[in-house]
Amino acid sequence: MNVSTVTDGIFRLSTNVENILFEGLWPIPNGVSLNSYIVKGEKTALIDGVCGWDGVPEELFAMLDKIGVAPESIDYVVVNHMEPDHSGWIEDFKKIREDFTIVTSKKAVPLMKSFFDVTNDIMVVGDGDTLDLGDGRVLAFAEIPNVHWPETIATFDTKSGTLMPCDAFGSFGSIGEAAYDDQLSEEQIAFFENEAIRYYANIVAAFSLPVQKAIAKCAPLPIKIIAPGHGIVWRKNPQKIIDDYIRYASYQKGPCENEVTVIWGSMYGNTEQTINTVVRELEQNGIKVHAHRVPEDSWGDVLASIWSSTGVVLAMPTYEYKMFPPMAAVLDELGRKKVLNRQAFRIGSFGWSGGAQKELDEIMQRHRMNWSFLESVEFQGKPTEEHLTLIKERCAQLAQNIKDAVAAK
Repeated sequence: MNVSTVTDGIFRLSTNVENILFEGLWPIPNGVSLNSYIVKGEKTALIDGVCGWDGVPEELFAMLDKIGVAPESIDYVVVNHMEPDHSGWIEDFKKIREDFTIVTSKKAVPLMKSFFDVTNDIMVVGDGDTLDLGDGRVLAFAEIPNVHWPETIATFDTKSGTLMPCDAFGSFGSIGEAAYDDQLSEEQIAFFENEAIRYYANIVAAFSLPVQKAIAKCAPLPIKIIAPGHGIVWRKNPQKIIDDYIRYASYQKGPCENEVTVIWGSMYGNTEQTINTVVRELEQNGIKVHAHRVPEDSWGDVLASIWSSTGVVLAMPTYEYKMFPPMAAVLDELGRKKVLNRQAFRIGSFGWSGGAQKELDEIMQRHRMNWSFLESVEFQGKPTEEHLTLIKERCAQLAQNIKDAVAAK
């Protein structure tokens, strides 16, 4: 557990979580931080209480003691977002004080009942509402629905210019003693930016339009610090993570970067024989390549790579008249995440029958993905030299199509 000062009167309480599947689904090889904030005026507010763990409320007592805050002095618990990794302290906090006020959105009220059986002492806030904590410290609220649940709000401390937007502007990655961008090297900042795009692609991607609306709503605010529910606090250059999120949101519809994600699967090694040719040809044409084998690589890894890729190569065998099942599952998830308008190329091997193209077309149509495909290269059994030559030609054309799309954006 870590306690630190964000700015005068605002403190960060944080723990790291590792060796779990985030949301029960996404691998987090580098862990993730869960952040809460204490805001002190004449009254005190706890913002984004993280989920409980062994030792609560004792560990919460210890953290509050470090910053000189008596638990009984906390008058408000602001719930920006009802997902339990941000609201789970409510039950434990009731063991400390029962007469506090929960501050949250109208849409969160029924969830408060469903998750925690709480129906009393709720203050509903929305766009333009404020909460005066005294000593010149006023919290202002903005509704940012579907970033990434419908009930989400952001809290802005008008005294310090600190935006606490919960899941917005967050990232994966465990955090040590250095929790702020002004304490980190350029290499460390780059690490958390990479973790941010993985977080965005896995958690927020399907809601890119609401993200863009939320950024536009927050743009008029005099933001000096961004303190998210996951990841580092941005107080040296908060515009950097804002610009990153603007870029990430734009990737949904593309074009993105001069990158290709190669997603491949192989049953007996025949499709696998094409992969080195694909990667080598794309790289020789100036394209950065991310290669993932399914089902060995996780959906989270594939999503993180494809989110910034303008191009996609799909290489897999036909299986029982359809696509190799792990490939179909990954593509369906890409459709759900609204990975749209990619430049694409399919390689297909088959044994006694083809048929993968029909299922691929169905997934593309069902999710309205609008990928632009070059003509596929299919082969029975293993690829011949003629097939490999044709694959090289297709990859060279794909590389040019990607460059043209990126240059035109």
